[in-house]
Amino acid sequence: MKDLRILSNLIEDKKNSHPNLDVLTFVNVLPSGDFEHEIRTYKMLWEQGQRVFAGLKNEGMAPGDSFAMVMQNHPEFVDCMVGSALAATVFVPIDPRTNGERLEYMLSWADCKGVICADYCLNNVLAACKNLPQIRWVWVVQSGELIKLAAEDTRLKKWAEIANAPFTEAEGRVHSADETMQMLYTSGTTGDPKAIRAPYTRYDAVSSIGPMIGLTENDRPYTGLSFTHANAQLISLGNILKMGLRGVISRKFTKSRLWDICRAYNCTTFNLLGGMTTAIYSEPVRANDAKNPVRFILSAGMPAAIWTDFSKRFDVELFEFYGAAEGGMMFNPPGVGPIGSIGKPPASLTARIIDEQGKPCPAGVRGEIVFEAVTGEPLRVEYYKNPEASDKKTHGGVLYMGDIGHQDEEGWYYFDSRKGDEIRRNGEFVDVAKIEKIIAEFDDVEDVFVYGIPSLNGAPGEKDVIAAVVPVEAKLFDPDVLVKHCREVLGRNDLPSYIQVMSEIPKTASEKPQARFCYEYFLEQKNHVYDVAS
Repeated sequence: MKDLRILSNLIEDKKNSHPNLDVLTFVNVLPSGDFEHEIRTYKMLWEQGQRVFAGLKNEGMAPGDSFAMVMQNHPEFVDCMVGSALAATVFVPIDPRTNGERLEYMLSWADCKGVICADYCLNNVLAACKNLPQIRWVWVVQSGELIKLAAEDTRLKKWAEIANAPFTEAEGRVHSADETMQMLYTSGTTGDPKAIRAPYTRYDAVSSIGPMIGLTENDRPYTGLSFTHANAQLISLGNILKMGLRGVISRKFTKSRLWDICRAYNCTTFNLLGGMTTAIYSEPVRANDAKNPVRFILSAGMPAAIWTDFSKRFDVELFEFYGAAEGGMMFNPPGVGPIGSIGKPPASLTARIIDEQGKPCPAGVRGEIVFEAVTGEPLRVEYYKNPEASDKKTHGGVLYMGDIGHQDEEGWYYFDSRKGDEIRRNGEFVDVAKIEKIIAEFDDVEDVFVYGIPSLNGAPGEKDVIAAVVPVEAKLFDPDVLVKHCREVLGRNDLPSYIQVMSEIPKTASEKPQARFCYEYFLEQKNHVYDVAS
């Protein structure tokens, strides 16, 4: 029997048992606001995967060679995942918004020999490839953008040439589930992103948690998160494919149409990440908010400050989840753990909170979250071409998450911040979630992100609190009214130092706000910054 931990073997097995199940429905929101969709059955995924396999062989791609995928959530993304598994190549997902030196770096660092991109990314890809002669081929998925392929550029090929080509079914070239399936880049919020070498075993392990997170055979999951991020690709897509569910995928995240998509396609669950929860909560209240088919949300980072109100407003249960692309896992099922807790680890893992000397922290004291395997087997993470970072991440077989948290007396864990992102003011930690909740409920604000910068008064270890806001109507927005609102509702220690008005909050592929870029704009665009104290 074939090893079903290998993606192409799983798709072949499902193709044989449920060939015509519409396992994936890809939704696109048209400019008119209407929805259009395209489906993939297991049979279609298998056949398109075979065509991609043939195309990769024709490009001279050998087992272990890598290529990049730069696109939103198109059906072709999954076709290429299956084709890459057949070819034993390594795919490298890259956020389609990436450009310039960063894109050049990511293509180069991962030793990509080719790129599969959407037409709207082509110009950025070609610009990045100018200094990368190792990029031998570029396949272009056409989404309707009016981009003409340069006839003189022999590297370029339309996706239709791959998708419509005849094929002879061939056996896959992956011999072990321990082989590398993909390289997932970290968000790189503090510097150059690192490429995680992820084997098929890792994908299969995460794709097997469906029952643990409450999925049943009758569920219809939805995600609008990018497949270039582990949450959408491993948790959502992986469990959909493995459990044989009828999943719904939108081309990109849309906070304003999320509930409409769930209603239109009868979706029963979806995933949210920290920054998304506040963005959705800040949407204007609608009479039909609670009229939806969603029974639970798998949330990674639901702020305790809005937990109860969010659940009541949309009439959904919240299943809190914690983990990272590198590993680590905790669950807080609905009604089991305390509000605000990220849960407890599964039976296969133990977790601890440690101080800077590596000693356990007592209940209520903040420290770094770490994991170990119950079996005693050392946990391992491999960052491609970066052994120093790899060793630091799993030194001594312990997985260091780089997150600050604490534990209560009953053993429930809580996430506090990323290491180094803590905000202290007057010696006390600032409740960022509380500030974001108050501002998100203000009618004139569409999105909000609160972050800290080194205190301008020079106090060591202290930070000023910046509330970056996106107005509903920029021309009508009066920051003084928001400042007055904050002063009336928030305590002195929680009051933002500055209000920063932005047209859009820069975010990663996982919709995580990027404080580094917000701070750059803060320094560069002083005319959009308002001093709350003045």
